[in-house]
Amino acid sequence: MSKKLGDDCKAYYSADLLTSENSADDLTWVEMTNMRDATVGLERGEADVSTRGSDWEEILATLRSAPVDFQMMWDTSDAAFSALKTAFMNNTPIALAFMDGDIDTADSNGIAANFTVLKFNRGEPLKEGVTCDISVKPASPSYAEDYTVAGS
Repeated sequence: MSKKLGDDCKAYYSADLLTSENSADDLTWVEMTNMRDATVGLERGEADVSTRGSDWEEILATLRSAPVDFQMMWDTSDAAFSALKTAFMNNTPIALAFMDGDIDTADSNGIAANFTVLKFNRGEPLKEGVTCDISVKPASPSYAEDYTVAGS
């Protein structure tokens, strides 16, 4: 496996949602080129199952989560930006894929799911461009996939 730079990673959105009848392979993905830094979290919740007879705290892993935080330049003419803003304002899910490479390249890997946009904050620094800090988490139903592009 080769090492990757953040600049190699790519994010995508789709006008269609993932459903029980389709997968990430079935959607038409559009790259979100207006993105800046991103953090793609893969986490699990935890349940404390310690007892009075335990010498140590005992934890069991529970449900998985995939919180993603990223930044875009505030550009209302950008289609991806507009799709995310619309999803936030209308409280509707949006299909997103966060990949470690191009979604059309074999063996690229990432998470694809229907996401809920939870944060859409505009930053207005005095000496910089206007930005938007965005937070998303898998929606219900998410149809989340640990998505790896199949080889040809």
